Amino acid sequence: MEYFLLLISFAIVLAGALLFTNAVEWLGHVLGLGEGAVGSVLAAVGTATPETLIAIIAIISAEEGSEDVAIGAIVGAPFLLGTLAMGLVGLFAYLYRERRTQGVELDTHGPTLERDLLFFLAFFAIAGALAWGPPPGVRVPFGIVFLLAYVFYVRRTLLSSGDVQGEETLDPLYFDRRSDRTTGQPPAILCVLQLLVGLGAMVGGAHLFVEELLKIADSLGVEALVLALVLAPLATELPEKVNSFFWVREGKDALALGNISGAMVFQSTIPIGIGLIFTDWSLSANAVVSIVLGLVGGLLAYESLHRAGRFKLPAVIGWFVLYAAFIVVVVV
Repeated sequence: MEYFLLLISFAIVLAGALLFTNAVEWLGHVLGLGEGAVGSVLAAVGTATPETLIAIIAIISAEEGSEDVAIGAIVGAPFLLGTLAMGLVGLFAYLYRERRTQGVELDTHGPTLERDLLFFLAFFAIAGALAWGPPPGVRVPFGIVFLLAYVFYVRRTLLSSGDVQGEETLDPLYFDRRSDRTTGQPPAILCVLQLLVGLGAMVGGAHLFVEELLKIADSLGVEALVLALVLAPLATELPEKVNSFFWVREGKDALALGNISGAMVFQSTIPIGIGLIFTDWSLSANAVVSIVLGLVGGLLAYESLHRAGRFKLPAVIGWFVLYAAFIVVVVV
């Protein structure tokens, strides 16, 4: 029953995330935001929200081991984004290079991508440096800085976000049942309503996920943190990056990479800031390993995507190797 309920929680979270992301992208179009902002801010926040809610629900839960679930969800997401998700995007670019007019070259908003990767590398590294469990007098100020840093990042991204996103890149709003919805912009009130419904589903699903994950960890005799590090990102973060894989296939690199790199920034600032403020931030060896490997993946992304301006095959292989290495470490 615990495994069945865990699957149900995944389904609820992902259904809510699907509604939330679709609504938030349409809001970006309604507000006239550029592709850089839609990909790096709105789409990224929408897809990163389920993982963050799992961490928040776990932090406020009074159950034993819930803090381990929170830390696992917080640290696991940016690691997965900087390794497996980047690798899959690169793989799709190579598989569909004949279909893409630019081949394996990048057609993206360079300043946005560079800013995303540098933010991620800086703040994820600081999170790793604080892994020894500093006292509240150190943790809390750093946590506040992490939260404020994301506000600064959003402001900079909105000021330089590229061209406005076209309607052809968006799926129809699910709550817009008009017969001509594919040819017209949905009302803003429907976007907001769908966003709230999606958010509510994600909160409920996250609460169920935390409860059932703790039960399964206890029955298997394994650390809840280990299960959270592996399962939470795979279940809530990776499926929501499917859009990126299809976008890169169609040659829409600005949206594809912005969705991932923007989520990397969000996950390395907001959830970690919350974790620094509300947990003791004393990370286990597995959590530290995931941070180190995630930083290596981020460096590969910066070198391959920003400096070289193309998807490099060694980097694509490297991202998969980094993720596989972490799984081997956890299993051992």
